[in-house]
Amino acid sequence: MGKRREGREAAVQFLFAHDLGDGDPKEDLPAFWTMRESPSAVRAFAENLILGTLEHRDEADRILMESVQNYQIHRIAAVDRNILRLAIFEMLHCAETPPVVAINEAIEIAKRFGSEESGRFVNGILDRIRGTITRPARTADTTPGGAPAVPPPDEESPPAS
Repeated sequence: MGKRREGREAAVQFLFAHDLGDGDPKEDLPAFWTMRESPSAVRAFAENLILGTLEHRDEADRILMESVQNYQIHRIAAVDRNILRLAIFEMLHCAETPPVVAINEAIEIAKRFGSEESGRFVNGILDRIRGTITRPARTADTTPGGAPAVPPPDEESPPAS
């Protein structure tokens, strides 16, 4: 498994637990990492995703609610809800992650951790949301002042030109 996928999976696991317990993330992160050993690059990537997703959670929830008409957010399975929040954060605020990559990663994580229908459910919602985003769907946002970047793990940095 790649470092970025591992980081996303760790982020979803933390977000899921946080959603159910609602403690202080900065206090809960050290305990989380004692239960889930990961390389430092994975931890750094996951923590950036976790903190960014939590910082933009209200925005993600608003976008999510606009996309799932006649549905309340608490009725979405907790795993799916947090996968969606993470993917929405990446699509909107992580310039180096093309939206289709965020969607594909979310689908694969939903298939692994969610129900039998989670992959299709996550795909449908995120595809609908992607249609409202103005940045290119298949490339990173390289425009000046693009979305704030979440630093990738060192092992996957592109070679210097």
